[in-house]
Amino acid sequence: MKWLNKLFTKRSSWSIPYFLFLLFVVVLPLVLICYYSFHDGTTGDFTLKNFEKFVSNHEAANTFIYSIGIALITTILCIVLGYPAAYILSNSSLCRSKIMVILFILPMWINILVRTLATVALFDFMRLPLGEGALIFGMVYNFLPFMIYPIYNTMQKMDHSYIEAAQDLGAGPFTVFRKVVFPLSMPGVMSGIMMVFMPTISTFAIAELLTMNNIKLFGTTIQENINIGMWNYGAALSLIMLVIIFVMEFFSDSDEDRASNEGGII
Repeated sequence: MKWLNKLFTKRSSWSIPYFLFLLFVVVLPLVLICYYSFHDGTTGDFTLKNFEKFVSNHEAANTFIYSIGIALITTILCIVLGYPAAYILSNSSLCRSKIMVILFILPMWINILVRTLATVALFDFMRLPLGEGALIFGMVYNFLPFMIYPIYNTMQKMDHSYIEAAQDLGAGPFTVFRKVVFPLSMPGVMSGIMMVFMPTISTFAIAELLTMNNIKLFGTTIQENINIGMWNYGAALSLIMLVIIFVMEFFSDSDEDRASNEGGII
């Protein structure tokens, strides 16, 4: 029993459950994705044909490019709608801003499929056709809070002494926003872009429901290949998604560091 008491009294031992969780829920699935994507489905030999199939398959490549386009449109709309909302909330009184933030985040407490079905019902009630427009509307509706909250959180923690210094030096409201507020809020913007752009590419349920399965996104292609037993090809497509996430995260960190340095200089 001594080793058991020692195990529970040692502070580092409390990290074991988190380590096991990461090992089985994060690391192991990633290893399996890499294993299946670089192996042949029949012989089990090491191969690159799964990636060659993606490059040569015009339908999958076009779906991938189309998904990026939808993700870009959704992300831009979320920035256009979310940044002013976050700016207004961060400059409101404390009580009012907290209530408004809760109202924006409230839809996130509901399952995304339920929200999407409600969007379908709304379009049916208004007698609007389901299609690309409904898809973009549903994407913005579902992911807008993921853009607002990081920007709002960053602005709330912003050092207002920079703003006061700029005002004391004679800078007008627009100059203060352009030279101080916007650069300092860029970490929140980049976090919002990451939280909106990548889920938009990989989602499939929203596209299926809001387009009556007439428009496929990249996530739908991955799901279809896994459902029909093409694990290796599906894993290769998933690995492509992971590489994109890694590249975006790398550039996101670089932009956040640059924005922080600019804010420090100002």
